[in-house]
Amino acid sequence: MLRTALVTGSLIVTALLPQGAAPSPGPLPTRLADTGGGSQLITAVAPAPGSTTGRVTWWDRWAGRWYEVGSAPARFGANGLTEGATRTQGTNTTPTGLYELPYAFGIRRAPAGTAYVYRRVNADSWWCQDNASAAYNRWVEPLPADCAPGEAEHLVTYEKQYAHALLIAFNYDRPVRGRGAGIFLHVNGKGATAGCVSVPERDMRKILRWADPDRRPHIAIGTQDGPLAVTRY
Repeated sequence: MLRTALVTGSLIVTALLPQGAAPSPGPLPTRLADTGGGSQLITAVAPAPGSTTGRVTWWDRWAGRWYEVGSAPARFGANGLTEGATRTQGTNTTPTGLYELPYAFGIRRAPAGTAYVYRRVNADSWWCQDNASAAYNRWVEPLPADCAPGEAEHLVTYEKQYAHALLIAFNYDRPVRGRGAGIFLHVNGKGATAGCVSVPERDMRKILRWADPDRRPHIAIGTQDGPLAVTRY
């Protein structure tokens, strides 16, 4: 038998491993090629590419080590996950990869303690998904003439889902037409999403109270049946 010990302060925790067995792998962030360079990270992991459910976990990095802060059941696109670099708009798939989280928004007020810039949704708030518009993949107020209403989300109409949300910067900095728009981490609706990642409202509120933009949080989205996708966009 192989005995290993972990010392944390004055606490010594010992565990017995079968002869020849390897220690369990470290926290998920330590197995990623890139975590964005900050000291906070959200991982959104599905069991397989076609899965519509999985797990969101948020992590802190202190003194060079990653620690799990919280975890919640997650929902993904109705058609599962797909590689972000080759995703096609309208496929109801969640893009894999590593993404920044530029700002938060919501129909309801920000939870107490939210450090992120938090944009309140109102009756004039839209997210343009019209490939022909100059405002493609952007929040607009009001809806511009070159963005067709049928090719945009009227944010205020998604009362439950957009009670609270974080923008996932998929296809955001230099949008590629036809790749997709309006990918968020938001509150659960009735079922799978159109490509976003969603969690229960209580957990979305916890994430917003935890996330600190000064610590450069990112979200890594992928599957557990292979290496977690960590392509940075």
